[in-house]
Amino acid sequence: MQNIIFFGDSLTAGYQLPASAAFPTLLQQRTNSLGLAYKTFNYGVSGETSAGGRLRLASVLNRQPVDVFVLALGANDGLRGIPVRETTQNLQTIIDQVKLKYPKARIVLVGLEFPFDLGPLGGHQMARYAQEFKALFRALADQNNLPFVPFLLQGVLGRRELNLPDGVHPNAAGQKILADNVWTVLQPLL
Repeated sequence: MQNIIFFGDSLTAGYQLPASAAFPTLLQQRTNSLGLAYKTFNYGVSGETSAGGRLRLASVLNRQPVDVFVLALGANDGLRGIPVRETTQNLQTIIDQVKLKYPKARIVLVGLEFPFDLGPLGGHQMARYAQEFKALFRALADQNNLPFVPFLLQGVLGRRELNLPDGVHPNAAGQKILADNVWTVLQPLL
């Protein structure tokens, strides 16, 4: 049995949903149905930033061996306007620490984009930040030669029927699409 660690924030945790509806659990069902010997672990923490993830990583890496590590952090960095350079450094540190402790682990990087309201106030600055934020994930994936999910929320973002009333977090139907988005990249590794 090999372990797949999903390391992320509320999008991974399945904010306000039963654990069974979160995309890591849906992917466990998929591996089971295909007879693949994998166990998924959902280490999604609502509100987590890349800095918070960097700080809690060691405790997660010490809990069980890691065969596949799916890194899905950064959304809260973007919401808080944390400098892209800082988010990049934190994610790189997480990648480096996973490689150091589990050199054979396959790491998948999950990208995010931001739908910032590009209104008249600070619109240009926000647009530039959104562009740089989106680009950081592809750049990290390329530099580290990692399998890459371009946009976790592809097909879900901005669709009211796939999100909770807050318009930010996917509902159970939205989580199924997140599972599909990740599975496209994860399946060939398994």
